[in-house]
Amino acid sequence: MYEWVKVLHILALIAWMAGLFYLPRLFVYHSGHTSGSELDATFKVMERRLLGAIMRPAALATLLSGFALAYLGGFGHTDLWLVLKLVGVLAMFGFHGFLESAAGRFARGQNLRTARFFRIANEVPTVLLVWIVIFVVIKPFS
Repeated sequence: MYEWVKVLHILALIAWMAGLFYLPRLFVYHSGHTSGSELDATFKVMERRLLGAIMRPAALATLLSGFALAYLGGFGHTDLWLVLKLVGVLAMFGFHGFLESAAGRFARGQNLRTARFFRIANEVPTVLLVWIVIFVVIKPFS
């Protein structure tokens, strides 16, 4: 059972990460268009569908399968590598929340951020992914 849950966790994580990489890039392009334009409407649809059809379900599946892996694997809160990995996971969910908020502002025509801001923000999931993978694979402090 553990291996199948791990497969689900990895697949869900890949789908979620794809969205976390792509949505800020959509915001880069979206921020260059006037609210109410045809392209603005197209970006709103793309962002809404990416969040609703891919990112939210994948984030939930990642979270639930992660809890299941911790339970099935007998990992405890005293495993320092797991605690440090979870710090990265919490930051990833925080970034996801930021993207949800930004999408909402775009949907209401209230974006105040520049394309440059979103280009820089686009690097956040990469840094967090590296952090998480190091703690999962290397398991330092174990």
